[in-house]
Amino acid sequence: MAKEIKTIGVLTSGGDAPGMNAAIRAVVRTALANGLNVKGIRRGFSGLLEEDIVDMDGKSVSDIIQRGGTILYTARSKEFMTSEGQDKGAEICRKHGIDGVVVIGGDGSFQGAEKLAARGINTIGLPGTIDLDIACTDYTIGFDTAVNTAMEAIDKVRDTSTSHERCSIIEVMGRNAGYIALWCGIANGAEDILITERYDHNEQKIIDNIVHRKQMGKKHHIIVNAEGIGDSYGMAKRIEAATGIETRATIIGHIQRGGSPTCRDRVYASTMGSIAVDLLSKGASNRVVGYKDGEFVDFDIEEALAMKKDIDQYLYDLAKRLSK
Repeated sequence: MAKEIKTIGVLTSGGDAPGMNAAIRAVVRTALANGLNVKGIRRGFSGLLEEDIVDMDGKSVSDIIQRGGTILYTARSKEFMTSEGQDKGAEICRKHGIDGVVVIGGDGSFQGAEKLAARGINTIGLPGTIDLDIACTDYTIGFDTAVNTAMEAIDKVRDTSTSHERCSIIEVMGRNAGYIALWCGIANGAEDILITERYDHNEQKIIDNIVHRKQMGKKHHIIVNAEGIGDSYGMAKRIEAATGIETRATIIGHIQRGGSPTCRDRVYASTMGSIAVDLLSKGASNRVVGYKDGEFVDFDIEEALAMKKDIDQYLYDLAKRLSK
């Protein structure tokens, strides 16, 4: 018999991502429409352990769909990584009458959701990360906004790089995943794209490419570098010393996390938030909502965490062909 859900908690965990507020809004309003109570858990699992929990109603989520970040704030919790912390978190949920929790975040957040589910608190995970690095889904909340922010910034750097006939290294976010770098490399027409999944650390090849293009009459050179590779300033110095071409490094940084979410991030995040409530209402638990092959689907969290994801090889090959 499915567990009856009367009160849903919602939290955001890990890195923030544009569109999280849209998901929160959808969770709250869908739950209210289904006759459920909603409690917001501030600052993720850390806030859960500190009982930073507030009642939410329709007014609580007014005028937030266009805002970046998360109104519930976010944090990481070392205590919740322990069995004792997980036991405490489940007991706090029961104390506050929370039968089910929607967890918006990445793989680490899903691991926390799985631990709550194992302790009798129904949980549904939503993929919220700008890195697009969750294997069970083709879409993650925030990626579309982040990649567009980075693309626009690179366009601006290209303008000044062209004016000064420079080589520009532009570092985008992506510690372990190169999706932002790859997409921007294609969208911005970069001459070189460096991503953690494929970079061979052959800097001489980059230098040779720059020299060759200059000989062919190229006036500037754009390199999009993923955060996981880093060392953009050091790389710029070495390239300038080797080529004689003025080379500058620009690190776009956390600007990619902020800003008003795109239409896609608002609509998809809203859809996922609503699906999460529907799943909880049916008694489902330990599930992750994803977007796969053009449809919204859900997976068992353990199954989702076991999946592996690699860069789309065709997209990577396309980037190389278009840069020639």
